[in-house]
Amino acid sequence: MLSLSIATPGTAAIFRRGTDSATSTSSSFHGVRIQPQVSARVPAAATISSSRKPSVVMMSKREAELKEIRSKTTEQLQEEVVDLKGELFMLRLQKSARNEFKSSDFRRMKKQVARMLTVKREREIKEGIKKRLSRKLDRQWKKSIVPRPPPSLKKLQEEEAAEEAAEAAKSA
Repeated sequence: MLSLSIATPGTAAIFRRGTDSATSTSSSFHGVRIQPQVSARVPAAATISSSRKPSVVMMSKREAELKEIRSKTTEQLQEEVVDLKGELFMLRLQKSARNEFKSSDFRRMKKQVARMLTVKREREIKEGIKKRLSRKLDRQWKKSIVPRPPPSLKKLQEEEAAEEAAEAAKSA
């Protein structure tokens, strides 16, 4: 690591090209002295004893999520992809209407969709389905999708219907 120090014009050492000092170097700037600095840091791994390893190894959240995704069937994955894409559409609508929404949901949902599609493609590769055939099957699958409201919209509709039923019961 290098350290820079600014010297006053009276104390600055002037070095000319070809005559470098072994103890310090200088730039062509007047009054700037560059000195190499050696730090004696001990790596963090060396300070931790190897005998103090945790006895229980926790699975990371992503690994647990991938394990859950891999346990699903391909049809379940496709249904969930459709639902998540519907949720993304609802988020875009909320954003365009300037309603409150969590911007982190965009990234989270996109990653979730990507993970599911990756697992689906891994299964296709295992079965020996080539990329061209996979894309053809995807186009056929996309054409067969029946448009339906995303789960969040269904939930909102059910809540509104329950409120209306409660109001009707009060007025009757």
